[in-house]
Amino acid sequence: MCGTCGFPQAKGHWTEAGAATAHDRVRARYRRARLLQRILPAFGVSAHDPISTPGVVVSDMRGNHEIAADLAQLWAAAERLGGRAIDPLDPRFIGEAPEPS
Repeated sequence: MCGTCGFPQAKGHWTEAGAATAHDRVRARYRRARLLQRILPAFGVSAHDPISTPGVVVSDMRGNHEIAADLAQLWAAAERLGGRAIDPLDPRFIGEAPEPS
């Protein structure tokens, strides 16, 4: 149980592999939140990680929102709220140029 917020401690996500301390986990969450804030607006949604509570808040531009416990739930929520499929491995997101046709 978290002494600050009272929520049960969330299990670590695979994206936090190597985070040896609680400080490392928080830093990984901030890094992930910054990346999501750059990627998701192109799809009409945004993400906010309040850090003090488990999960990430995914919102659309109309004020609808969902709380996602992990990245798998986040992508599903972003697709529902944005109204279209999102491929997190799209070359635009991972820094690769598309192959010529």
